[in-house]
Amino acid sequence: MSEATPFSKQIRSATEQQHADAENSRFMSDMLGGALGVDSYHRYTGQLWFIYRALEDRWDTLAANPIAGPFIRPELARTAELERDLAHLIGPQWRDGLEPLPATAAYAARIDECARDWPAGYIAHHYTRYLGDLSGGQVIRGTAEKLWNLPHRGDGVRFYVFDGVGNPAAFKREYRGLLDQLPLDDLERRRVLDEGQRAFAMNTALFEELAEEFPAAQ
Repeated sequence: MSEATPFSKQIRSATEQQHADAENSRFMSDMLGGALGVDSYHRYTGQLWFIYRALEDRWDTLAANPIAGPFIRPELARTAELERDLAHLIGPQWRDGLEPLPATAAYAARIDECARDWPAGYIAHHYTRYLGDLSGGQVIRGTAEKLWNLPHRGDGVRFYVFDGVGNPAAFKREYRGLLDQLPLDDLERRRVLDEGQRAFAMNTALFEELAEEFPAAQ
């Protein structure tokens, strides 16, 4: 890919195959195909809580950072929405017994490490999660509503509902523009692309552990 290629296109190209692999993982295919029970959705949603808490815990500090700051957008925040979903799906005591899978713990720890020490690397994780939520996440929402009779855009699927993003297509264009404007040299861009691939690999590892926990009936 040429040096003149916008960074947003570079990161999309660098993660394209892993993105497809994650979308077509056995766990997601089985869960969204109706082969697993609603408890698999509960478990997945609980694991997301650990990931998004890591993504959002350091926003106050990151907002002032010249690299990460432009990406810290309150309308993207998901932790509170996940907590509302979990309270609806599991009950008010949803925290009791909620533990991260090993892959989840490693994923959240890496996000926190980047948020603390490497803002450019943090953006790779921010990109893979939030832009995915605004795109393919909408398919998950619609499928979950139908499979488990959840209220349309209501409690149980609020994680996927971005009320503060009035025009998702325009928001994603603006986001890609911010990626293109990142003041990074070639070496740092390469490191961020590698971190994007790492983010997808860690997400896939989570899906593999969930697939072991929830095998589809043969």
